[in-house]
Amino acid sequence: MKTFLFVSAIATLFLVGFLPVPAKKNVSLFDGKTFRGWEGDTVNTWRIENGAIAAGQPGHMVPHNDFLCTTRSYANFAMRLKVRLTGTKGFVNAGIQFRSKRLTNPPYEMIGYQADWGPKYWGSLYDESRRKVTLVQPDSVQLAKWVKIDDWNTYEIRAENRRIRLYVNGHQTVEYTESDETIPQSGLIGLQIHGAGITQVAYKEITLDELP
Repeated sequence: MKTFLFVSAIATLFLVGFLPVPAKKNVSLFDGKTFRGWEGDTVNTWRIENGAIAAGQPGHMVPHNDFLCTTRSYANFAMRLKVRLTGTKGFVNAGIQFRSKRLTNPPYEMIGYQADWGPKYWGSLYDESRRKVTLVQPDSVQLAKWVKIDDWNTYEIRAENRRIRLYVNGHQTVEYTESDETIPQSGLIGLQIHGAGITQVAYKEITLDELP
């Protein structure tokens, strides 16, 4: 009997090891207090302010693009966050990288998809440092009705296999299916502040559902 129970237990463990791991739901990527789970220039560029991840200072030009990245990769997911962008001069812009990776030259850049954010680019899908082109540009008239200038906006990114959808304040702005099979469909998530502008950006309430 003992031998039978032992063999049964081993068989059960073996089978369980091959069961699919359930996707994690409603995971908070930012605790509102620390940079746990993120990496980047937290000395000169990124800070935590009023429960948000922020970058940029009033009256100071941002010298170059900079990104705060997750320490792990994600493939299929639904990500939600709030973003606020303000600026007074130059290229006022930010965005959320996904399925991306860091570059080594220059080391502060990233390559991959970007949910773009800023005047003329609200709710767009851009291919950062790779094809260097806006993949989908939403209707500007509609976006003018949906975007809250200089205020908090809800941004949602849904990446499912080769399908990408973006939503701004509950309104879909992008529907895109990647046709190039050489483009990676997993990678880091990164928060951007764009260079060449007197710009301030803040991100908060960052949550993610991992999808099968």
